[in-house]
Amino acid sequence: MCRKIFIGATGQHCGKTTISLSLMHLARKKYARVGFMKPLGPKWIVFNGEIVDKDAAMFASVFGVEDDVTLMSPLTLAPGTTRRYLDGEIDRSVPRDAIRSACAILESKYDFLIIEGAGHSGVGSVVGMNNARIAAELNAPVLLVTGGGIGNVIDAVELNLALYQREQADVRIIMANKLVAEKRGNTLGYLQKAFAGSGMMITSAFDYLPTLADPTLLHVSELLDRPLHGDYAERSRICHTIQLGAASSQIVIDHMEASTLLIVTSSRDELLVTASSLHHIPEYKARLAGLIIAGHVPVSNITQRIIDDSKIPYIRIEETSSDIFYQLREHVSKIGPDDHEKIDLINSIAERYIDFDAIDAMLG
Repeated sequence: MCRKIFIGATGQHCGKTTISLSLMHLARKKYARVGFMKPLGPKWIVFNGEIVDKDAAMFASVFGVEDDVTLMSPLTLAPGTTRRYLDGEIDRSVPRDAIRSACAILESKYDFLIIEGAGHSGVGSVVGMNNARIAAELNAPVLLVTGGGIGNVIDAVELNLALYQREQADVRIIMANKLVAEKRGNTLGYLQKAFAGSGMMITSAFDYLPTLADPTLLHVSELLDRPLHGDYAERSRICHTIQLGAASSQIVIDHMEASTLLIVTSSRDELLVTASSLHHIPEYKARLAGLIIAGHVPVSNITQRIIDDSKIPYIRIEETSSDIFYQLREHVSKIGPDDHEKIDLINSIAERYIDFDAIDAMLG
């Protein structure tokens, strides 16, 4: 019989996908066949000719199960889906039946199945299939991921538990994530006190790591909807710092931190040439991840040749440097199939911090 776990969260950006990746990695050390499912996909892409959820496509690519991707993503909220559902053009049983049918097939193929929810607990209510309802329909014990902290986590858990209890879903594990490292033990201790007697396992996952929160060059390219030029092999490089190149070239270069994404106005020939020239020097290549060349003014021909010859990764966009800077500062990074550096890091940390056997025992 296939063992199942539903990964929910008290809110967005708690780290559901990171936890799902971790559990997938750890489960594969214990079970021969481990599968993944994202029943409801609010963010879809076209993958191998099929419309599927982005996370399902990522898991299919990373773990080599592309043939199952349509089962992994049985319901996507493409444009117009919610209106058609509310207008009665889609029968109200269709979402539930699609999810249950896909899950049944996956259960027959795998020994352990990770089912990832979408967003916060209420996402999917518009089509009658919120996270709690899906967990109940699939009879999957729930692991609820929270952020770090104490009071805000307790409040968020209580709020979400009300929905899971209404749907008669079985929440067995509360997992605090993105903890402040020096407060990990104290935070976990108080959370265990708060939920003592609940029967739920209270555990923790990752400390907050800028490495996981920061975007890769490819993420920035996708966010800005502009191609990544230069050495495409560096697309998965993580940008730890975003710096606006507003000072003199010397000051900008001297103050660059590790793996900086440098935003430079297209008219700053001297800074563009300097940055491109330094790309060949290992010390500076480690500090300079790539460039965003912003502004309406065309880059001069000789400067463009130097940039291209250096193969430094860069993105060209006509918006102003300041607009791009603030847009990127508000961006929350997500994990994609090409983020090998992040995925390897997640797996290595998971082996140290997540007790898979204890989680597995709670499902049985």
